[in-house]
Amino acid sequence: MPVFEYVAIDSAGKSRKGIIDADSSRTARQKLRADGIYPSHLEETQAGETSDTPSRFQFQFTLQRVRRTELVNTTRQLATLLSAGLPLVSALSGVLEQVRRAPLRRVLSQVRERVKEGMSLAAAFREHPKVFPSVYTAMIHAGETSGTLELVVERLADFGEQQLALQRQVRSSLAYPILMLTVGLGVVVFLLAYVIPKVTQIFVDMKQDLPLPTTVLIGVSELFHKYWPALVLVLIIAFLAGRYYVKTDAGRRRYHRLLLRLPIVGPIVEKVAMARITRTLGTLLNNGVPLLSAMEIVRNLVNNVILRQAIEEARQEISEGASITAPLARGGIFPPVVIQMISVGEQSGNLEGMLFKVADTFDSEVESSVTTLTSLLGPVMILVLAFFVGYVVLAVLLPIFEMSHLVG
Repeated sequence: MPVFEYVAIDSAGKSRKGIIDADSSRTARQKLRADGIYPSHLEETQAGETSDTPSRFQFQFTLQRVRRTELVNTTRQLATLLSAGLPLVSALSGVLEQVRRAPLRRVLSQVRERVKEGMSLAAAFREHPKVFPSVYTAMIHAGETSGTLELVVERLADFGEQQLALQRQVRSSLAYPILMLTVGLGVVVFLLAYVIPKVTQIFVDMKQDLPLPTTVLIGVSELFHKYWPALVLVLIIAFLAGRYYVKTDAGRRRYHRLLLRLPIVGPIVEKVAMARITRTLGTLLNNGVPLLSAMEIVRNLVNNVILRQAIEEARQEISEGASITAPLARGGIFPPVVIQMISVGEQSGNLEGMLFKVADTFDSEVESSVTTLTSLLGPVMILVLAFFVGYVVLAVLLPIFEMSHLVG
C-alpha cells in the first residue's frame, strides 16, 4: 500500500507533518480530515526497505535501512506508553511522533494503520520481516494471546538493550587493537615503499657484498616497490575467491566449523553464540511461545550452520517425544555446562530461569575474554612492529659498520 508524507494544519491551527498509509491520495486526505487534520501538501513516497521488493539502488537501500538501535529505542518507548495505560493505537501514535528517520516512520505508520483496521500488532509486524525479526513478532503474538502485551514489550526492550550492550562492549574493546593494527600496517607500507628503497640504494651503488639481513630487506623492498599493483590484485582475487567459496554450502560449513575450532577466537565465537541462543530461547519460552516454535525461531537466528544443524536435529527429536537435553548432548556441539544447566532446569520445571543463568554466565565470560584478548593484542602488535623496525635498523647499520671497519 502506498505511503504519503503530508504537511497539514490540525483543528487547533497548529502545523503538523507526518506519514499516512492509504490506497490513494484521495483516501489519504479523507483519513486525515476524519482525524481533524487538513493537509496543505501531500506527496507519495517510496516505502524503501519496508516492502519485500528489492531496492532499486543498493546504496539507497543501505542508507534507508532501519537501524537496530532505533528498533530497540522504539520498543522501549512503546513499552513505557503501554505500561502507562495508553491504548495500543495511541501508544503507536506517540512513538511515531518521536521517530525522526523516515524509514522507521514509514514502517510504524503502516503498522498503526493496520492496527486501526483491526489487525493484530504481531500480524502488522510480520508484514515487515526486514525490520521486525521473527523472535520479535513471535513474542508480540504470545503477549497478545495471553493478554500481557505491555509486559512482553517491556521484556523485548530489555532483551534488545542487553544485546546492544554486549555488542558495544565488544566493539569498544576492539577499537584500540584495530587502531594499532592500522597504524602498524601504515608504518610498514611507508617504510617498504618509500624509506627503505632510498636508503638501500646507497649500498647497491657501492657494489659490495652485503650482509644477509640487508640483502633480504632489499629484495623484499624491491618486490613490494615494483610489483605492488600485482600484489594488491592477488590479494583482491584471493579475497573474492574466498568470499565466493564461503557462500557455497561446503565452504560455509568448513568456515563455520573452523571458526569454532580456532585456538583463541573459537571459544569466544562459541560463547557469543551460546549466550544468544540461550537468552533468546529463554525469552521466548518465558513469554509463552511453545518449545518447538521457539527452537525454530532460534535456529533461524543462528548464523553458524553447524550450530543451526544441531538445533534443527534436536528440534526434530523433541517433536518425536524426546527431552530437550538428550538431543543437544548427542550432537556434541553444545558445551557440557549448557547441557547440565538445561537438564537441571528441565527436571526442576524452571527451564527459562536456567537458560537466563547460562546466558548471563556466557555474557560475563565473553566480556572477560574480549577484555583479556584486547589487553594482550596491543602489546603484541607493538612488539611485532618494534621487531620489524629493529630489523630494518639492523639491516641498514650492518653495512655501515662493515664499511667503517674496512676503512679503519
